[in-house]
Amino acid sequence: MLHLRIAPVVLALLGPCFVTSAYADATVFLGATTIPSNRQLRGAAIGAGFLVVGAEFEYATVSEETADDAPALRTGMANVYVQPPLALAGVRPYATIGVGVYREQLGDLTTTNVGFNSGGGIKVSLLGPLSARLDYRVFKLRGAAIAPLIHRYYVGLNLGF
Repeated sequence: MLHLRIAPVVLALLGPCFVTSAYADATVFLGATTIPSNRQLRGAAIGAGFLVVGAEFEYATVSEETADDAPALRTGMANVYVQPPLALAGVRPYATIGVGVYREQLGDLTTTNVGFNSGGGIKVSLLGPLSARLDYRVFKLRGAAIAPLIHRYYVGLNLGF
């Protein structure tokens, strides 16, 4: 009978160890696209997650390079990601997939349409709620895109709150 009295106390004390609350984070990043030429990328993202699944909204821009016929590209994407609830040795990997809108421009040619992306990366704990984020994505742009397939790499600072 004693174990029936102790069990609720033990569960109450250990319960918070097994429950992960919702969290949010924001990322600013710099990177590069490699197709059709290497160009600088800048952007920001904000997301929220619960346990292993989360959602993120991001905006990124790439400059035009007319000498290489590489268009300027702006993307606004809504992504869903999965990641483990806890970091292992300060590292938390993730995988993501998303859809959104892109605008591509090269000289007088402009295309706006739907784009899809998939990829993944890692978040590396730095100090408190601050972490570094390393990310790789493949973008598939629909419509009459000049560069319909984009590979993107970035490094960012991520702040959890």
